[in-house]
Amino acid sequence: MALMSGALVDTAPRLRESADSVPQDWPRLAIHLARHGMELSLAEPPRQFSGGLANLNYLVVVDGREAVLRRPPPGDLPPGAFDMAREFGILARVSQGLDLAPRALYLGADASVLGAPFQIIEFRRGFAVRDTLPEALSGLPGIGGRLAATMMDVLVRLHALDTDALGLGDLGRPQGFLERAVEGWSKRALLATEGRTSPLIPALSAWLRAHRVPDGPFVLLHNDIKLDNILLDGTTLAPVAVLDWDQCTRGDALFDLATTLSYWTEAGDPPAMQALRQMPTAQPGFPTREQAAQAYAKATGRDLSDFRFYRVLAMFKLAVIFHQLHARYRQGATQDPRYAAFGELADGILEFTHTVAQGESF
Repeated sequence: MALMSGALVDTAPRLRESADSVPQDWPRLAIHLARHGMELSLAEPPRQFSGGLANLNYLVVVDGREAVLRRPPPGDLPPGAFDMAREFGILARVSQGLDLAPRALYLGADASVLGAPFQIIEFRRGFAVRDTLPEALSGLPGIGGRLAATMMDVLVRLHALDTDALGLGDLGRPQGFLERAVEGWSKRALLATEGRTSPLIPALSAWLRAHRVPDGPFVLLHNDIKLDNILLDGTTLAPVAVLDWDQCTRGDALFDLATTLSYWTEAGDPPAMQALRQMPTAQPGFPTREQAAQAYAKATGRDLSDFRFYRVLAMFKLAVIFHQLHARYRQGATQDPRYAAFGELADGILEFTHTVAQGESF
């Protein structure tokens, strides 16, 4: 449904104004792609997309069409993280059943070309809502509810996919998914904090072990659905793409929902949640986390009686991720000043997670 004639929001890609954070050997890439029958245009140097804290993404022109080159960040990486070949294989299959998934175009497995494996995927033109609403949308009646409904609809559509039909029936290890998540994130928490462990890490790990529930039905999980990973049409506001499939696997659907809600700040949340600045959901007009969860449950028929466990697990995971990012800063793997405050932010998220575990917050 179009809201008016002409675009409401500019959909030009957001590119870095300064030099690339990690210089790339574009002529070397052009030679490599030419050997595989592809032409990389260097009439203008590829530009890095702005934002993001993990993988590096560049706007490139291949065979006369815009595309996205995606590669891991520099430095030592956690085992199994930033696996380009895995994400490429997932996109190649998911895009056959979900039109919001960009098509996989080329996998560069040879790390000598750019210093790491890379992939080239389809470019979709749209805009993403980040920590604040674009000015053109802020006054639209019902915009908060509409954006929230878009996120829930993406989850519903994703979780309804037939993984066997898409050739993804062997993706991941869904049996024991929740147990491995509890143990894995507890271990990563200790590694990331390097002896500076908050007392809440062992306390929350113990809570999760004591309250763990059996795995629910296995579905395809994105594991990072939030507004800045959903591109919207600048005129209709309909979703045109879902980005960042590197964490995709099979597992319990409610963990995917809980992951989305871990980014969902409300006006009454403590300072650490406000500092997340992941989505503008604390602004008037957005439903609460509980209302969003109930909308998902109504659309899917899934039971939320044990949902507190999923909420705590997803929040705990989010805190550990920020501790991992802060560890990269401490170790000198990045000089990005944003990372300096992530340790304190992670501890604040752990404190809020404790209130969720105690039933004091949804």
